[in-house]
Order: sequence, then C-alpha cells, then structure tokens
Amino acid sequence: MGEQDDGRRSGTGTPRLDAAALGAELGARATLVQFSSAFCAPCRATRRVLGEVAGMVPGVAHVEIDAEARLELVRALDVLKTPTVLVLDAGGRVVRRAAGQPRTADVIAALGEAV
Repeated sequence: MGEQDDGRRSGTGTPRLDAAALGAELGARATLVQFSSAFCAPCRATRRVLGEVAGMVPGVAHVEIDAEARLELVRALDVLKTPTVLVLDAGGRVVRRAAGQPRTADVIAALGEAV
C-alpha cells in the first residue's frame, strides 16, 4: 500500500480513532480512512479503489477526510501528503497506514491485519 509504516508516532503509541474524530461511523469489522485534498489527482483514484474494496468486504467502511478542512487531525496523525490511507480495526486502532495511491490487492491484504 504505497509508502508504509506501522502507524506509530513518537511518544503516542498506536493511534485510535472514533466516530467523533472521523465525523463518520466506523465499520463493524474495519475502516479505510482516506485523507484527500481538492486538487489531488491520485486521491480520486484512491477513492475509487477504497470504495470498491469497502463494497466487496462486508463490515468495512470507507471514510474520506478533507485534509485541508481537518488540519488538527492531519497534524495529530502526522499526515504529510495526500492521499494517505489509514486502516483501522473494529475498535478504531490504526493497524496500517500508507501514503500514495494504493493498489486494490494491497488494500485487501492490509485489511487482513484489521479483521
């Protein structure tokens, strides 16, 4: 899934997000969180890929966040570029993150860590 890291940030442990932080409900099994910006061409392709995967896998939700409108969350999660995708487990814990446009197979593989 693009440039990967384990979702950890210095001194904070593994981030955990809830519906209030995201502005949308978490998926029953996992949530694909996409940080996008208005003029980001790869963000549109990422939206399509994540939407397709969420539609194929029961209990998986796709939430897209406008990075420019949610700067406090962008800073808290150390999002440096768009698109950035976070894979959350059912409890909202970040289990995987990647920057750049993901491939469908990589997203499905990353979901395996969350469910």
